[in-house]
Amino acid sequence: MSKEFDIVVVGGGIAGLTAGLTAARLARSTLVLTGDVLGGQLLNIEKIDGYPGFADGVPGYDLGPIAQEQAAAAGAEFAMTRLTGLESTGETWRVATATDSYTARSVILATGARLRSLGVPGESALNGKGVSQCASCDAPLLRERAVVVAGGGDSALQEALTLAEHCSSVTIVHHGAAFTAQAAYRTLAEAHPKISSVPESEVSEILGADAVTGARIRHTGNGATSELECDAVFVFVGLQPDTAFIDDRSLLDGAGSIVTDTAMRTGSPGLLAAGTVRAGSACRAAASAGDGATAALAADRYLTGGDWADNG
Repeated sequence: MSKEFDIVVVGGGIAGLTAGLTAARLARSTLVLTGDVLGGQLLNIEKIDGYPGFADGVPGYDLGPIAQEQAAAAGAEFAMTRLTGLESTGETWRVATATDSYTARSVILATGARLRSLGVPGESALNGKGVSQCASCDAPLLRERAVVVAGGGDSALQEALTLAEHCSSVTIVHHGAAFTAQAAYRTLAEAHPKISSVPESEVSEILGADAVTGARIRHTGNGATSELECDAVFVFVGLQPDTAFIDDRSLLDGAGSIVTDTAMRTGSPGLLAAGTVRAGSACRAAASAGDGATAALAADRYLTGGDWADNG
């Protein structure tokens, strides 16, 4: 017999952990399925800036456990397992994992997103041999070496700054004429003596046999190509929402993100979404935490009143 909860939260990132904390503080029986690791995409970020309460930033690998401890202290339960199935049974939801099955009156999906790949020749073959998506993991191994970062958003510049602490040079290859990252990161990256950029360009191929030796760069305007010698390529070109488990594709937009209203409710009663998995996410830690709290509050109103349409 499956164990019953008022609210099951699917996801162990800051959105899911905040949803679990908020739901538990509302005295709802709450289970958080964290997946294989706690912290989601934030786990590999050396310093999260702009998160309230941490003036000097906070490592992602610290923020997750802090939020989990708070949620557990409030009464939330945790299971380090992944969702394998989700099914509406009328007024409740059946939530399945590889080893257990749960029944919930409401489900909050906070499954997050994974980093997109470039999809270019050499990327897959050289993954782990110079192709990486974790600067904090691999930067110490690349001391005094030249690296390329693909992407011009927050993650790309933040990781470029981490790499610059170790590497001899960091070249950022990005599509736009200017970086799309927030001003704080742009200012630091543009002023850093080790960081340079190649605008209006993309990495079209990663070169090397047994390890990365360079990158082929293509100008997005005139199509001209050139080769840049480097020892590693770090890929930060956006996020792909983790929604492959959703059978009802009407819940998703064209990019595969879950469509919600401002209360984080989907089109299915009792089902909500929070964080980077939802359409319109700001893709920042503080915003994802806000999503999680909003979703838990909306779920609580639904469980109290029972009317999905009028409890936003």
